[in-house]
Amino acid sequence: MQHGPAVRRRKLGAELRALRTGAGLTSDEAARLVGWHQSKVSRIETGSSGAKPADVRSLLDAYGVGDPQLREVMLALAGLDDGAGRDHWWHAYRGVLPPTYRDFISLESQARAMRTLETTVVPGLLQTAEYARAVTRAAVGGVSEERLDTLVEVRLTRQEVLRARPPLELDAVLDEAVLRREVGGPEVMARQLERLVEAARLPRVRLQVLPFTAGAHIGVTGPFVIFSFSSTSDLDVVVLDHLTSTLYLERKEDLRVYTEAFNALQANALSPEDSLEYIAAIGDGL
Repeated sequence: MQHGPAVRRRKLGAELRALRTGAGLTSDEAARLVGWHQSKVSRIETGSSGAKPADVRSLLDAYGVGDPQLREVMLALAGLDDGAGRDHWWHAYRGVLPPTYRDFISLESQARAMRTLETTVVPGLLQTAEYARAVTRAAVGGVSEERLDTLVEVRLTRQEVLRARPPLELDAVLDEAVLRREVGGPEVMARQLERLVEAARLPRVRLQVLPFTAGAHIGVTGPFVIFSFSSTSDLDVVVLDHLTSTLYLERKEDLRVYTEAFNALQANALSPEDSLEYIAAIGDGL
């Protein structure tokens, strides 16, 4: 388990090494092509040192990589630029957001798909402003109103990925406790449930409810997120969020276990259609 930046460096290095090998080049030959010392290529490939977007572009050009999606993912992993002129808006919040949160937003913005199990609160991408404010106030003790406004603003801006072209594909399994917990009070919660029903009608959003009657399930150990990327499954990552840290799991065996767990949760949950009726019924009772 690594923190996000280390995971991205290792993934970037492994993919660049594979591309170099595929191009039939040694690390010495690659270094000569871009005018570097061989040790710089090795440090980037092992993940012991980061790579600037300009460095990544130079290597991709040297390896003859023209696939725009693959170039975009590689540049996103470099951290600052995705090569598509896309504004990385979260950099404006460096003084407010911790590095792990910025890194999560970066992955979220570049992912093709996101699968999430939520056991306590509504996923951030689906929260109303009122709900987000109540959750943030509870989670961040002693936060000033000004900082609270900023954090809610970030939460709502993140939601633009669901309306991007192409939009993020979101699969969410919500434990019934998420729907029953009256965050912000009955009125705020009623509007939040309405928002869930509306969001489920978006073309790439799939919501399923895991009712209490399902009993104990594999998700009782806690929520998690799986990010998948367009170009290669080797870039996929599992995110576990804790009170004081965020952990990223990248090993294939970890991805397999969490993917199988998510598939099992979906199989035990209500269908998307029944889930919407279930959510609406709970909302009607508030």
